[in-house]
Amino acid sequence: MSGSVILIVSLMLLILAYIFYGRWLSIKFGLNDSIATPAHRLRDDVDYVPAKAPVLLGHHFASIAGAAPIIGPISAAVFGWVPVLLWLVLGGIFFGAVHDFAALTISVRNDGRSIGEVIKKHVGSRGSVLFLLFTWATLALVIAAFTIIVAKTFETVPQAASSSIMFMVLAVVFGLCLNKLKLALGGSTVVGVGILLLMIWLGNLYPVSCSERFWIYAMLVYIYFASVAPVWLLLQPRDYLNSFLLYMLLLVGFIGMLFYNTDVVYPAFAAFNAESIGYLFPMLFVTVACGAISGFHALVASGTTAKQLDRESDALPVAFGGMLIETFLGILALLTAVMLSSEDFAAALAAKGPVGVFSNGMAHAINAIPGLKFDPGVLIGFVSLVVSAFALTSLDTATRLGRFAFQELAEFFPEKIRAPFKNKHVATVLTIVPAAALMFTGQWKAIWPLFGSANQLLASIALLSVSVWYFHTYNRKPLFITVPMVTMFLVTFFALINLICVNLEKHSWLIAGLSGVLLLLASFLAFEAGQIMLKKPENAKVS
Repeated sequence: MSGSVILIVSLMLLILAYIFYGRWLSIKFGLNDSIATPAHRLRDDVDYVPAKAPVLLGHHFASIAGAAPIIGPISAAVFGWVPVLLWLVLGGIFFGAVHDFAALTISVRNDGRSIGEVIKKHVGSRGSVLFLLFTWATLALVIAAFTIIVAKTFETVPQAASSSIMFMVLAVVFGLCLNKLKLALGGSTVVGVGILLLMIWLGNLYPVSCSERFWIYAMLVYIYFASVAPVWLLLQPRDYLNSFLLYMLLLVGFIGMLFYNTDVVYPAFAAFNAESIGYLFPMLFVTVACGAISGFHALVASGTTAKQLDRESDALPVAFGGMLIETFLGILALLTAVMLSSEDFAAALAAKGPVGVFSNGMAHAINAIPGLKFDPGVLIGFVSLVVSAFALTSLDTATRLGRFAFQELAEFFPEKIRAPFKNKHVATVLTIVPAAALMFTGQWKAIWPLFGSANQLLASIALLSVSVWYFHTYNRKPLFITVPMVTMFLVTFFALINLICVNLEKHSWLIAGLSGVLLLLASFLAFEAGQIMLKKPENAKVS
């Protein structure tokens, strides 16, 4: 089958889903622009800052994208391209986009509070404490893993390091121009993106070569300041400008794939049991992860995005649309893998990894556009730079979210010692320290296989909290939420059972034990929510 046909049909399905299913969801949740959002009602110009929809979409998309929608689909391609494509399209529309949209909406309706706070209100304090502990621990793992990924990238691709440093300076200047000098967004964007492209060129001319350990320390210092600085000063403008890099990559990649028009030669169904991953169910869903649904998105939506939403109707393009763009990126990534034969794919994956497969495939596609002919090495370097830029945005966003989670946990501490732990500087340091310990002890590598399952568990918990909130608000059980929720609980349940069994056989007690803890957490929250859903709320009204 032609890769171009797959790409066009998939894109049309995503567009139709946005137009029809997205609008239907907006009606079901009663989006109303006459209701002042938390960004206006609680504005503090640090965390609560209203942002125009294009700016917020850039910030949100850059935060949720990272490298996962590239790595996941390519890694899962060992099962065959048909099951991966089906899960990307159907999962992205009916699971991921619903999950992200709902998480953002209920957070906005609860003063920009996190999913943990919503669970506390509608499920109970015990569920909230366990959820926040799990979230904080998972984010510490994400910080450790992404710090090392970025540090290794900067060491091996020094031009990415120098460009990234210049990006940060540009972001601060751009944020000041928009928020203090009140310059127009359109003109500022044109100039900002132009300077951004210039910085990529300068980065290639003046690479910064340092060791991995140096970059680890530098990243730890950077994420501390990124966590405590006003969101409009660095994260929001940097993510907005960086998003144009990915938009450009998506556009030229899409056009290039149409001209390249290669046939998909990889098997439609390759294996039900892949030696490197496990069985198709449940490991396909856990491996694809962010391309179809990701619990990390709920943390971003309810942790930072909800505090910046200008109007309730902006939730549709920002959350629902942002997820569909990420799904489209996942489909592009899948095609770069399955246009290879089984033997070539296996060799490329082993030699270059998923990001290398993606970069090489995109370079071939871009060079297929008439009138364009770049050195393949330059294109591969550019694509690798874009991927590393988004890994960096996920890193600093995860740090800020970890700080939020710890500050919310501090609400449950004894009153005498609560105040210091709610301080943003203390909460940030106490989030970074365990992440640093994981990096320098190497334990993060042992726990990493759990991340896929933990990510899906976060998604199911977020959907669970949305279901309970919707039930309390409208006195109706929403099947469009509960079906994805139950499905993801089952996927997580069987994935964790698989991890427990496999690691007990290997005597990997740490991973087996943590898998068991996650399984107990999922079961507890499902039981608590089930009990609540069986009760009829006395009054149902929009909250």
